[in-house]
Amino acid sequence: MEDIRQLEEKIGYRFNDISILKTAVTHSSYIKEHDRSTKSNERLEFLGDAFFDAIIGEKLFRMFPQKEEGYLSRTRATLVCEKSLAEKAKQLGLGEYILLGNGEEHNGGRNRESILADTMEAIMGAVYIDGGFEAVKDVVLCLFRDAIEDVKRGKYIIVDYKTRLQEKLQINGAANIRYNMLEELGPDHDKTFQAEVQLNGLPIGAGSGHSKKEAEQAAAKAALETLEET
Repeated sequence: MEDIRQLEEKIGYRFNDISILKTAVTHSSYIKEHDRSTKSNERLEFLGDAFFDAIIGEKLFRMFPQKEEGYLSRTRATLVCEKSLAEKAKQLGLGEYILLGNGEEHNGGRNRESILADTMEAIMGAVYIDGGFEAVKDVVLCLFRDAIEDVKRGKYIIVDYKTRLQEKLQINGAANIRYNMLEELGPDHDKTFQAEVQLNGLPIGAGSGHSKKEAEQAAAKAALETLEET
């Protein structure tokens, strides 16, 4: 693994407690195979996910004062979806710093979008724990400055099926939309997730992917295709 201090330079933040950053790059597969006494990055991932939404959401809210909620939701989803976060992680060379189990290592885990995106979220959670909200806000906005400018210029690359489905179903009012994980198949280093999306308690689409987020997107896409046929 590369020197973790180099990662600090790449993200533009110096940690007071470097152990928090080490936790942020520790995948659960590493814990299972090497050291069960340490912690994986899953809790930090949960925290970072929330800050990505909040920070990018506020930036878009102020950048586009005339835009409606639907536009802001779509744009935020474009910037913080799995594919976008993984692309930024690749630009940073983040894969070289992740602690992985042997199974994940041998099966291309360092380049897997779901692992890269989750680690990006965990690192932002770590920055918050170490330096507070203003610190993580500065890091997020610096790292995603170019992507935000692309959005400002009207450049869209990623299709967010979950947001599109939500907009379609809620056009005539509130709708109870819920995603459920149906099954997890395969070993830890090569899992396939199956998800279902429900409308008011009834299933309207299902899909699969190599991460929970990818499976939910596939389920939303399937639901949209079904709705368009009716």
